Amino acid sequence: MKTRVKALPAMVVLIASFYLPFAAFAQMVPSSPALDAEVGKIMTETHANGMAVAVIDHGKVSYVHAYGIRNVKGDPLTTDTVMYGASLTKMVFAYTVMQLVDQGKLNLDTPLKDDLDNPLPSYGPDQAFPDKYGPYKDLAGDSRWETITPRMCLTHSTGFSNFWFVEPDQKLHIHFEPGTHFSYSGEGFVLLQFVVEHGRKAQGLGLDVGELTRSNFDRLGMTRTSLVWLKDNPDPNVADGWNDQGQAQPHEKRSKVRASGSMNTTISDLPKFVAALVSGDGLSAASRTEITKPSLHITTAHQFPLFLPDLPVSEQRKDLYAGLGVVFFDGPQGHGFYKGGHDGQTANTVVCIEAGQRCLVILSNDVRFEAGFADLVRFILGDTGVPFDWEYGDHAGKS
Repeated sequence: MKTRVKALPAMVVLIASFYLPFAAFAQMVPSSPALDAEVGKIMTETHANGMAVAVIDHGKVSYVHAYGIRNVKGDPLTTDTVMYGASLTKMVFAYTVMQLVDQGKLNLDTPLKDDLDNPLPSYGPDQAFPDKYGPYKDLAGDSRWETITPRMCLTHSTGFSNFWFVEPDQKLHIHFEPGTHFSYSGEGFVLLQFVVEHGRKAQGLGLDVGELTRSNFDRLGMTRTSLVWLKDNPDPNVADGWNDQGQAQPHEKRSKVRASGSMNTTISDLPKFVAALVSGDGLSAASRTEITKPSLHITTAHQFPLFLPDLPVSEQRKDLYAGLGVVFFDGPQGHGFYKGGHDGQTANTVVCIEAGQRCLVILSNDVRFEAGFADLVRFILGDTGVPFDWEYGDHAGKS
C-alpha cells in the first residue's frame, strides 16, 4: 500500500514559515519514485534483504510501503507481514503505563515498593514462565531497590544491567544509585511490568500487560500486533531475518509478554500507534508531555557498552535526555524523540519531530539495513539531529 498527502500550496507554506520557527528546515515527503530509488540504493549498499517504511505527517499516517523479501524462499515482504518489533515494545509499554498514571493507578515518582503488598525480594519466579521476571531475591541485601520508581524504570536509570542473565554470575545487581545515571536496561522495564501485573489490587493494579496493550491495539485498528505470539494464528506471512553475515534466522515466536521487547507488528499497524503517540491520542495532555519531556540527562559517548563513564561536561551533548521509553533530542527542526529496536537480525527505528507531528517508522528484518538509517531519515525528514552516532557508534548494522 502506498498513500500520500497532498502538497500544500506554496503561499500557505510561505505564510506558515513566519509562524513556525522550524518550518524552514522541514521538507516535503519525497515522491514515491524518489523514495523507491533511495531505499533501493540503501538496500544495495547495505546488502539488506528486506525493510518497510511509513511516514506520519501532522499526526496522520501518510505513506506506507514494504520492500524486498521476508524469507530465503524469496516471498515478498508486504505491508501486512508480521515483523519483530524488538525494543520498540518499550515505547508501547511506556504509553500504556502513562494511561495507568492517568487513571490514578500509578505515580511516576512514588517508589515501587509502595505499589506492592510485600517486599520485592520476597517474590519468587512466575509459575508459568519462571524466567519472565528478574530474580528479585538477589536484591535482599541491597536496600536501594526501595528507592526505584516507575520513572527510573522508564528512563533506564534503575542501576540494573540490560538483563540479569548477562551478569557474570547471572544474578540481579544494582550498579549505581537509582535515578542518577542512564544505562540501558530492559530489566527495569520488566520490573515495572512485574509491579503492574502483581501490584496492589486495591490500588487498581494486578493487571495483565498483554491485555492492556491489546486494548490499545484494538482501539487503533492494529489487528496484527501483539506482545505475545498468537498460538492459534496459522498465517504464514511472517518475516524471518538476516544477521550481519547474511545468514537467515527464523522468526522467534515468543510465548510470554515482556515489556522490554516481545512485540510482533507490521508496517501497516505500528504507524497507527506512533501517530497516536505523537498526537497524544489516548493520553492526557500532561501524560503526553511526560513521555517526551527531558527527564534525565544522558552524559555518555554512546549507549553501549553499559555503564560507560560520563564524558567531560564540555563534550556532553547538551540536548540528549531520556524521556519515558524514548530518547529526547533537539535538532535543526526543534524538539524530537526516537526509539530503536535491535537484535541480531532486526533493525527498527522510530524518529519523530514535534513540529508538525512528523515521524518516520522503519522496520527491517535484516540487521544490515541499520547502517542506512541516518541516510534514509535525512532523505525523508531532512536534517533532524537524531543521535544515531550515540545510539550505534560504529556498530550500526552489526549483530
